[in-house]
Amino acid sequence: MKMRLLLPFVFLAFVPGCFEEDKPATTPAKTPEKPAEPPKPAMGKRTPMNKNKTLLLESFDDGKKRVVIEAAVCLREGALELLMCRKPSKEHESLLHSDVNAIDIHTVLILAKAKPGSPVTWQPDYKPAHGTKIKIWLEYVDKKGATVTVPAATWVRNFRTQKQLESDWVFAGSRFFKDPDDPKKEPFYMANNGDVISVANFPDSMLDLPIESSKENASLAFEAWTERIPELKTKVNIILEPVLEK
Repeated sequence: MKMRLLLPFVFLAFVPGCFEEDKPATTPAKTPEKPAEPPKPAMGKRTPMNKNKTLLLESFDDGKKRVVIEAAVCLREGALELLMCRKPSKEHESLLHSDVNAIDIHTVLILAKAKPGSPVTWQPDYKPAHGTKIKIWLEYVDKKGATVTVPAATWVRNFRTQKQLESDWVFAGSRFFKDPDDPKKEPFYMANNGDVISVANFPDSMLDLPIESSKENASLAFEAWTERIPELKTKVNIILEPVLEK
């Protein structure tokens, strides 16, 4: 009888886990969620404003307007007089060039509510160019296929201080030349000689810096920041954003 009574207890003693405390069930580890990507900068509706579609008016729902110029890199190193010239003209001293009539840019800037002022004067005293302030952005596709947008000033360096340009541009408005020998001839818009967007002060500039920046070769203050500029012929959208008074 004793053996019969002991057998159940012996059997139970060797059943694994019979008298162990219950263990909590393990939960599989969750894969950490990726942080949400920040929203991409808004882009407005871009409407071509010239025949070859190199000039566009960008409009936003809130009423803001910007001017977009389709251009390309034509210089990556050396002293600078211009950010952009009309093609072909002053490519040897300009970072960018575009097949666009400067008077058309002038007109579309006015549609964007910018107001032209006056170009620089040097005599009898220096007076800087003035007009609506214009922020300039450069938009291009990098080697990885990503669209990059940077302030235009990041491509321009003061070679004395080795710092980037610290000024926005102003809508100086260039000037018109009337042919005295042919009064009926349409006046010539002087920025079409090349001085469309300047970094050295020219009396013919459409957009200029409101700071003293000599156009004399020995006194040129700015140079291309080569390491920041994509390859030659890279297509670049120049975005002109008027800073309007409230």
